[in-house]
Amino acid sequence: MQLALGSRGDAGVVREGAARADITAEFEPEAALATQLAPWLDEGGFASGDGLLLLRRVVDAQGKSRAWINGSPATVAQLRTLGEQLVDIHGQHAWQSLTRADAVRAMVDAQAGVDTAGLQAAWAARRDAQRALDEARARQADLDRERERLQWQINELAKLNPQPDEWTTLNGDHQRLAHGQAILDAAQLALNAVSDADDNAEALTSRAIDALDKVADVEPQLANALEVLRSAQAQLQDAGHTLNAVLRHTDLEPERLAELDQRMATWVGLARRFRKAPDELAEVLVAWRQELADVEAAGDLEALEREAQNAHQAWLAVAKTVSAQRAKAAPRLAEAITQAMQTLGMAGGRFDVALTLQAEPQAFGLESAEFLVAGHAGSTPRPLGKVASGGELSRLALAIAVTTSRRSSPLLD
Repeated sequence: MQLALGSRGDAGVVREGAARADITAEFEPEAALATQLAPWLDEGGFASGDGLLLLRRVVDAQGKSRAWINGSPATVAQLRTLGEQLVDIHGQHAWQSLTRADAVRAMVDAQAGVDTAGLQAAWAARRDAQRALDEARARQADLDRERERLQWQINELAKLNPQPDEWTTLNGDHQRLAHGQAILDAAQLALNAVSDADDNAEALTSRAIDALDKVADVEPQLANALEVLRSAQAQLQDAGHTLNAVLRHTDLEPERLAELDQRMATWVGLARRFRKAPDELAEVLVAWRQELADVEAAGDLEALEREAQNAHQAWLAVAKTVSAQRAKAAPRLAEAITQAMQTLGMAGGRFDVALTLQAEPQAFGLESAEFLVAGHAGSTPRPLGKVASGGELSRLALAIAVTTSRRSSPLLD
C-alpha cells in the first residue's frame, strides 16, 4: 500500500525470482474531496470521467520505479502528493504530525466548517496595504526627490502651456506670416496681368471674343474657339476675384510674426532641454502631471495609513468570526475524541483542544491550536507530544484520525 501511495521502493520489494512488483490501488473519494482534488488532477492530466482514482506503481528487479495515476504516467512525488490526500497510515509515530500547529488548526477548522478562503483573502489585503505603507515610508526620501523633479519640469513646461495640435498650427501661421510680403507681391503681379495692367489677359480675351463673334456664323469652326475663349474669360474673372481677396486680407503683421518667433524658439528650447519632439510637449505635460499625482498618492502616508488600518479592521472582523467558530467547535472535537479514547484502551482518559490567543496577527487568525491529552482519569491534560507511552500515542493518533476523518481514510500499519 505504501508503494502505491508514493513511498520509497527498491529491488527489495520484488519477490525473489519475479521480474517486478506491480501494485495497484483504487479509490472512490467523497464528493468534497473529489471537488478539492479536481484542479490538481486536471493540471497534471490525470482527470477521470468516472470519479475513481487508480494509483499504480511498478518496481523492477533492478530497483527502477514507474508510476501512473488513472493510467497516465506520473512521478513518484505526484503519487505521494495524491496519496497524502487519500490515506492516513497510522503507526507508532503517526502522532508526530498531530503536534504541528497547522495540522491541529486544520482539524479544528474542518470540525467547525470554517471557510478559510475569506480569512486568507482579508489577510492578503491587509498584508498588501501594510506593505504599501511600509514601502512608502522606506521610499519617502526617493519620493520627495521624484516629486521635486516632476514639479520643476511641470512648472517649466506649464509656462509654455502647450496645447494639443498647437505646434502644427504655429508652424502654419509662421509660414504664412514669414512669406507675407512675397505673397502680396505675387498676388499683385498676377492681378496686374489678369485685369489691372494695360493689355491685361482679361481685356485681350474680350477683344478676341468680340472679333470672333462677328464671323462665327460664317465659319462654324470658329464657334469652338469662341466657346473656349468665353470659358477662359470666366476663369480669368474668377482668378481676379481670388487675387483681390488675397490682397485685401493678407496683412504683414510684424508684431504677430515676432510673437510667433519667440514662442516657437521657447518651444524648441524646451523640447531640446527635455529631449522630446516639439509636437510631443502637450502630451508630455499631461503625462508628467499624472506621474506627479501617482507619486503624491504613493507618498500620501496618511491615506496609506488609513487604508492599512481599514484593511486590518476588515481582517480582524473576519478573524473574530473564525475565532468564534473555532471556540464552538473545539469542545465538540475534544469530546468526540475523548469518547473514541474510551474504546481504544484509554478508559478514563480525556482530550482537550487548547486555543491560545497570539500576540501578533497571523494569516491563520487570532489563535493557535494545540492538542492536550490526559491518559488516565484524574491526570492533568498535557501537550500531545509530551505523552510518554508509544502505545498511547498510536491509539491517540487513531482516535483523532477516526474522529476528524472527513477527507481521508485511516489505515493501520
